[in-house]
Amino acid sequence: MKDFREKLSLVPELPGSYQMKNKDGVIIYVGKAKNLKRRLKSYFTRTVTGKTAMLVEDIDDFEYIVTSSELESLILEITLIKKYDPKYNILLKDDKTYPYIELTKEKYPRLKVVRNARSKSNHKLFGPYPNVAAARKTVLMLNRLYPLRKCEHLPKKECLYYHIHECLGYCIKEVDPKTIFEMTEEITKFLNGNNKDIINKIEIEMQKASEKLNFERALELKNMLDDINITLTKQKIDLKKNYNLDLFAFTKEENYLSITIFFIRDGLLFGRSHDLLSSFGDVSEDLLRYIINFYEKNLKPKEILVPKEIDKDLLSEYLTVKVNTPQRGDLKKLLDLATENAAISLKEEIEKEKRDDDLKHKALKELSRLLGKDVSVMESFDNSHLFGTYYVGAMVVYQDFIPLKNRWRKYKIKSEAKDDLGAMREVIYRRYFKAIMENDYLPDLIVMDGGETQVSVAKEVLASLNLSIKIIGLKKDNHHRTSSIIDEDLNTLEVSKDIPLFIYLAKMQEEVHRFAITYHRNLRSQGLFASYLDMVEGIGEVRKRELLKRYGSLKKIKEASLTSLEEVLPKDVAKNLYDVLQNDEGEKNEE
Repeated sequence: MKDFREKLSLVPELPGSYQMKNKDGVIIYVGKAKNLKRRLKSYFTRTVTGKTAMLVEDIDDFEYIVTSSELESLILEITLIKKYDPKYNILLKDDKTYPYIELTKEKYPRLKVVRNARSKSNHKLFGPYPNVAAARKTVLMLNRLYPLRKCEHLPKKECLYYHIHECLGYCIKEVDPKTIFEMTEEITKFLNGNNKDIINKIEIEMQKASEKLNFERALELKNMLDDINITLTKQKIDLKKNYNLDLFAFTKEENYLSITIFFIRDGLLFGRSHDLLSSFGDVSEDLLRYIINFYEKNLKPKEILVPKEIDKDLLSEYLTVKVNTPQRGDLKKLLDLATENAAISLKEEIEKEKRDDDLKHKALKELSRLLGKDVSVMESFDNSHLFGTYYVGAMVVYQDFIPLKNRWRKYKIKSEAKDDLGAMREVIYRRYFKAIMENDYLPDLIVMDGGETQVSVAKEVLASLNLSIKIIGLKKDNHHRTSSIIDEDLNTLEVSKDIPLFIYLAKMQEEVHRFAITYHRNLRSQGLFASYLDMVEGIGEVRKRELLKRYGSLKKIKEASLTSLEEVLPKDVAKNLYDVLQNDEGEKNEE
């Protein structure tokens, strides 16, 4: 480590932001301090261990900017972290967003799960839901019980939902506003924690289904009741006051910070969330940054409760929200409970995290040795298509084998790509041409999900842009399993399949493949591609109606055998439809 005594002697005892740099001049950590001299001195004069020691070893120089107040230094710190995305500011790299349930305030309302909730939205928002599966199950259940509008835009004629009595046919007739009001009121009550009306409604419907000997429907309704009573009911911690707040608690051991969040809505513990993160600096600063980052992606409540270690006045000034530290009463007990949850989670996870960090460190060292250069940031690409059409591309980004999901990108292929290589060529060109134009970061390594041909395409594109970035390819065997690694000169790198490097690279390959397939399927489901039935030559409006009349839903059509489909369609059309649907199921299984 360099001797910074002379430079430290010139640092003023004023508030500001500081930036640590490595030997290449790259900013690797950004922090803030009330007293710059004292904070910077602490890095180089006290004993540091674990990940903080790794940070200090990487520091080759530092800079600082003096500000007139601590709030200014906080704003500057957050701005610089966003600009430079430093390696050790890992707390601000998590782009976790929680889903909300949105009941739209339209003439004909819709109920859906949204992630990009906005505080200025005119629609009703319920949440957050830390358990996304519970949120989706809730919306699915309510949409089946209440015939709300299901489509994004009103079509010219009724759809399947109308025929199966899950929509009132808003596109073909005027619906009584009173009917809509009653439905939305019952839904709102349920989502606010009052499930009495909806339970009564389900029980009445279940009784009717049983009397008509429709036992399949009766069982479906019974399962809905079980979901309400087990999965979807709010946790029974009632504070007897209409509190609407978020509560943050933590515990720290070595360089691991365990954070628990309780979401209190209408006096009930609506949900909880937990994060285990690496901590490189002062715990109060790390917590402050974490909370600020959290509310860049999620809605702010009326009040936030934090432990005493956090500067609540500074946080309140930054977020423009009431921030408190409870000293007694039910809220203090709840803070203590959240702290206990954080400690339990840390105890359960810390050994696994330590082992994982150690394996990642060994994998990076091995990769750097094989390539003859230090490697940290890696990008990997893959494509997805349907029978050679509707190509999309995907890119995932990892730093030290940790996913940086805020940098992941999806691409709709603009050109008439006829094969995987054409699609890959376009995606790589667009990614790095944009990086040049916007002076964006470049990775240390490109990991291609393929053998010689894909590596050659990547190398060709980089050469056309006059870029020099290391490339490796992951080759697969006849069983579609990753079997070997090649470099940009198509030489096979001697790497055992059992060592951490091979395992982490294979995981990265699996993730980019999953990301591409999921994007492709989502586009189709959103209607940006033609519907499944529209994809099949020979199926028009008449045959669509015949299929829906025979099977009742797309799900049942997918489950139908080829023989069954041939009873409704000509053999060649039935075969085309069967192939399209089976291909989609194959993609799901791969994912």
